[in-house]
Amino acid sequence: QVQLVESGGGLVQAGASLRLSCAASGRTFSTMAWFRQAPGKEREFLAAIAWSTSSTTYADSVKGRFTISRDNAKNTVYLQMNSLKPEDTAVYYCAADSFRTPQNAARYGMNYWGKGTLVTVSS
Repeated sequence: QVQLVESGGGLVQAGASLRLSCAASGRTFSTMAWFRQAPGKEREFLAAIAWSTSSTTYADSVKGRFTISRDNAKNTVYLQMNSLKPEDTAVYYCAADSFRTPQNAARYGMNYWGKGTLVTVSS
């Protein structure tokens, strides 16, 4: 059974940093990704990473502030978020797929999803 478990969310002030983690289990994935959904808004792609090559893709909205990485030994993907802004407030979701690449993850969607972790950035 596939499980994606996010952790690391919380309440921070603007300008702070947070690192989200996503522990994956249950099968082998080609690509892992992070999405977020703010209240009243559609889900937004943030970043994706290829499990084997570490090739990455980022949304323009977070490029330069967020960094996705993975630890194969721990089956864990991370999202390092720096210079957080109030508009980064959202539920952050980890996603995985066995066929997607980082380049098409945003366009075609992902098959497996975590339950999300809330990030709140106060001004």
